[in-house]
Amino acid sequence: MLVRALVATRLVREAAQRHGAFPTAAAALGRSLMGAVLIAAGAKDEETVQLQFRGDGPLRSLTVIADAAGHVRGFAGDPKAHPPPRDGKLDVAAALGRGVLAVVRYHPAWREPYTGVVPLVSGEIAEDLAHYLGESEQKPSAVALGVYIDACGVVEAAGGFLVQALPGADDETLARLERAVHSIGRPSQLVRAGVRADDLIDRLLEGVGAAERARTHPTFLCRCDRDRVRQAVVLLGRNELHEIARSGEELEVRCEFCASCYRIPADEVGGLVPDA
Repeated sequence: MLVRALVATRLVREAAQRHGAFPTAAAALGRSLMGAVLIAAGAKDEETVQLQFRGDGPLRSLTVIADAAGHVRGFAGDPKAHPPPRDGKLDVAAALGRGVLAVVRYHPAWREPYTGVVPLVSGEIAEDLAHYLGESEQKPSAVALGVYIDACGVVEAAGGFLVQALPGADDETLARLERAVHSIGRPSQLVRAGVRADDLIDRLLEGVGAAERARTHPTFLCRCDRDRVRQAVVLLGRNELHEIARSGEELEVRCEFCASCYRIPADEVGGLVPDA
C-alpha cells in the first residue's frame, strides 16, 4: 500500500494571503495545492504535475503546479468567489461548479507531456482527484483534503492524505485500510487538534505496519523573477512595446501564480524591443 499525508497550514495560509482569497476560494485553492503535492511526491526528478480544474461556477478555475520536492504554486480564476455556505460549511463544489479536471505530467526529458482529462464528479477537489487517479492512471485511490478557516477568514488548519492500493495487496490489508479511511475523520479537524502528518499515517496504517518513511516539506514556491518577466514582456511584440515606451508610463506585470508585481519603466520597455 502507498500512503502519503501532509500538514500544510502555513503553505495554504501563504497562498490565500498572497491572492487575497475569500474563504471559499481559499479552501478550494488550498485543497488543490495539497492534492498536487501529494500526487507529485512520487514523481521523478524534474518532473512536475499540473492540476487544472475548470468549472462553470464563480471560481471559474484552479491551476496549481507541484514537484517531487514539495514545491508548489497556484492560483484561482476568481479568488473573491465565496458562494453562501451549505449546511454550515464552505461550499467549494458550488464555487467550482460543473466542468473538468486536466492533469499534466511533464518532464524535460520526455518528448511530450502526459495529459489526462476527466469530468468533475463533485467539485470538492479530493473526490475529483481520486476519480482521476482511478480512471486515467488506473490507481485506485482514496484522497482526503481539508482546510479550516476561522471567523476572521484566516487559514487555521490544512492537511490531507492519499492512500493507493498497490498490486499484490491482500484482501485483509485492503479491508483494514478502507475502514481506517472511513473512520479517521476530517483532516482539517485532526490538524486543528494537533495531529501531525506522521500521526495521520499511523492512524491509517494501524494494524497494517509500514516501511521506512520519506519526508519532504511542502512549500509555496514560484520561480518568477525580473528576468523572466522581461522575457515575457518581449512577447507583446514590437508595436505594443513601442506604444508603451512612447506613453512614458511604466509597465506593471503581475505573476498569476504568486501575485508578485514587477514594474518596468517605459525607457526599459523601449530597450526590450526586438531588433528588426
